[in-house]
Amino acid sequence: MSLFHERNGKFSPEKTLALVGSVLPAIWLGAWAVAGDLGARPVSAAIHFSGLWAIRLLLVSLAVTPARRIFHWPKLVLARRILGVAAMCYALLHLGLYAMDQGWNVGTVAREIVLRFYLTIGAVGAAFLVALGATSFDSVIRRMGGKRWNALHATVYGIAILASVHFFIQSKLDVTEAVLTTGLLIWLFAYRIWHRRTNAVGPLALFALAGLSAVLTALLEIAWYGLFTGVSPWLVAQANVQPGLGISPALWVLAAGLGVAFAGTVRLKVLPPAKVARARA
Repeated sequence: MSLFHERNGKFSPEKTLALVGSVLPAIWLGAWAVAGDLGARPVSAAIHFSGLWAIRLLLVSLAVTPARRIFHWPKLVLARRILGVAAMCYALLHLGLYAMDQGWNVGTVAREIVLRFYLTIGAVGAAFLVALGATSFDSVIRRMGGKRWNALHATVYGIAILASVHFFIQSKLDVTEAVLTTGLLIWLFAYRIWHRRTNAVGPLALFALAGLSAVLTALLEIAWYGLFTGVSPWLVAQANVQPGLGISPALWVLAAGLGVAFAGTVRLKVLPPAKVARARA
């Protein structure tokens, strides 16, 4: 199957955008490495960068289904496979760079993965991503059958959770990025649960999901700092609403959710009535 075309041979903007967007971070990382801009510990910086983009692309791949429903953009599904495979590639790069940092000592790498919990769950997540990537070809899908293939690929939700936990633990004291990433994952899960229960997520529901996800994100951040760092939950709660301390992850999640709700509402209003009726049906 062509990376840039649909099955009928027509050029696919969705697949092209997904491919270009997936490759750009790798080019960016390579340019930094060549220019010597990765800091005093370049391998460590590259490990963090590749892991961050692995989870980002994983979340974007999970966002494809809500986006195509909300914006009535069915061909967006063509981008999902590319995004998922790209997430797998960055996860493998992340693991490979860690092995490089350990001097390519397989024994040391294996021992560290077994002994360090956050490395264990990271490795498990990467292994499952490889399994999903290896079964993403049409020929494999036909051999497995739709039911078994869907069951295997439903593990992507568990992989996303493992990736978030891995991100939290390795972030140590500053979990801002991990909280933001997990907050967006909360929205994606909340959307799927709501859609499964109601079979439709309208504009009002999207606005409600934005608020709910933001509250859960704030509670997650408060709980993490309170349980694992000893920081007062009250201080963390205050930090979420004090503009002088910067925009909190919860507010970023709220802004993203409200943006999606607003854009979805506008999209619904500009669609022809017949297309709206078909979409709702």
